[in-house]
Amino acid sequence: MSSTIRGRVWKYGDNINTDIISPGQYMSQPVEKQAEHAMEAIDPDFSKKVKPGDILVAGHNFGSGSSRETAQMVLKHHQIGAIVAASFARIFYRNSINVGLPVVEMKDPSVIREGDEVEIDLLEGKIINHTQGTEYLGTKLPEHLIEMVQLGGLEPYLAKKLGIK
Repeated sequence: MSSTIRGRVWKYGDNINTDIISPGQYMSQPVEKQAEHAMEAIDPDFSKKVKPGDILVAGHNFGSGSSRETAQMVLKHHQIGAIVAASFARIFYRNSINVGLPVVEMKDPSVIREGDEVEIDLLEGKIINHTQGTEYLGTKLPEHLIEMVQLGGLEPYLAKKLGIK
């Protein structure tokens, strides 16, 4: 897997919390069932229209609320390529990396429109908007975190580092 991700953008605003991403009333269900309800409070057709590799772009404080990993897991189940936001709730950010879901902070993601085709270079922190012909700078992920994402999260990363199969 490369350190670049390319996909179509789905755009959201500020303060998208974990209950919006993964509604709590479905937590006892398997992740496949939970994923059917992802983002439904603000985008009822999200689960039907999102495709593997798509990129979520949001404003400030993405992933606030609960520290549970169901929010990251339902997005990973949909094979979201990455999330770009002005800022992330700290626990959401780290849980995303832990489950292998790339996250990038960008000063002003409002310049990216829904439907744009963007490419993210995680190592350089570069975000290229192929639709608009523009380029932006986001946060860079350290190489060891990129490797963690590429391997699928913290558990496979540690297994590799410790030589556990």
